[in-house]
Amino acid sequence: MISVVLGDITTLAVDAVVNAANVALLAGGGVDGAIHDAAGPELQQACLDHPEVEPGVRCPTGEVRVTDAFALPARWIIHTAGPVWRGGEKDEERLLACCYRNALAEARALGARSVAFPCISTGIFGFPQRRAAAIAVRACRHFLETGHLPERVVLVAFSDRDAETLRTELDRVLRG
Repeated sequence: MISVVLGDITTLAVDAVVNAANVALLAGGGVDGAIHDAAGPELQQACLDHPEVEPGVRCPTGEVRVTDAFALPARWIIHTAGPVWRGGEKDEERLLACCYRNALAEARALGARSVAFPCISTGIFGFPQRRAAAIAVRACRHFLETGHLPERVVLVAFSDRDAETLRTELDRVLRG
């Protein structure tokens, strides 16, 4: 089941929360900063415990890394680094879909029954909201059709506009 909610992802009682992280896994702004603030200072150290795969990169774009959720009501945080929008000519759509698929695969591997996603890459990374929403909904729907876990995916919007865009895309995809 996929649902859309308007609210604060850091307050949701789900098994796993997805963080729209940066490749360095350093606390940033937007949802990443909110998750780091709400989880507490232990989160930054847990992120730094992931080794760099190249200088300054702990989580390459499209991949995921997992930490405990610390002070969040969730059990785990699945960090994923979304693509920066560069006009659609740098494989951004495929990379964004990888963020969703890889996060869902990790949630399944952890045994998570529920997972909450923010709008990945649509803030300072500049990905067009409607295009990102369509990718998110399609990736989640396709993944959920392949297995039993997670059972529930929550797409979390921070603004009314984002929530409406996600709901419109969810309705469109479900009508098929």
